[in-house]
Amino acid sequence: MSKKRKYDESYVKYGFCCMKESDDVEKPQCFLCGKVLANASMKSAKLIEHLKSLHPENASKDLEFFTKKKAQLLKSGTLTKLGFGIPQKPLVEESFRVAYRIAKSKKPHTIGETLIKPCALEMVELVCGLEQRKKLEAIPLSNDVIQSRIVEISCNILKQIINELKASPFPFSMQLDETTDISNCSQLLVFVRYVSADTIKEEFLLCEPLLQTTKAVDVLAILNVFFSKHDFDWKQKLHSLCTDGAPAMLGNKSGFLHLSILGRQ
Repeated sequence: MSKKRKYDESYVKYGFCCMKESDDVEKPQCFLCGKVLANASMKSAKLIEHLKSLHPENASKDLEFFTKKKAQLLKSGTLTKLGFGIPQKPLVEESFRVAYRIAKSKKPHTIGETLIKPCALEMVELVCGLEQRKKLEAIPLSNDVIQSRIVEISCNILKQIINELKASPFPFSMQLDETTDISNCSQLLVFVRYVSADTIKEEFLLCEPLLQTTKAVDVLAILNVFFSKHDFDWKQKLHSLCTDGAPAMLGNKSGFLHLSILGRQ
């Protein structure tokens, strides 16, 4: 896990204040243009580079100038109006929508800042005018922002599925499969089928790497840890199991089905 950098009050002289997203990771935010940089940019050299490249007219200003500028923006609520810090604001909501589309299309996270945003800004400026373009410029679509948005969306979807499994009055079905990805690493894929609000749903539940062996005990251990973390007694509510019929899954002595049935007794 990479080291998380902390904000220092001295960064005000470079035109930066601090903001926190839902993961509580501190990120530097330029209060001259509203742009939020990645946590890795929380160091003087990166902040100075941003100041000199995007705001060269302010690069030689003294600390008093930046302090007053920050105070003015905070007093007027400009940073909040830009959508940062309050997830319900339109600009942040739009960054989630873009991140969702990028994930669905399986495109690189950088496409948000290198293609989507420039195209959107050009279209808005030509059709709606320069003032409307300025509003869109504040939408955070950097590589790190898109990555964090996709993670948050994924966690939220998983939370909804778990809550629906818990709330369903009926047992659920589960499908398991062990596959190998392009890096030759074994992955366990799990899908669930359940009833929610009079509707039968089929959802992807998890994908976890099998780091050592692909035996039934390893599969069972992953599921036990996963459901334990979400406080869900899956063995008591499991109705049916679908696999590819491999011995590791259906063996009558050491197969996953055999071990999971023993666990219910």
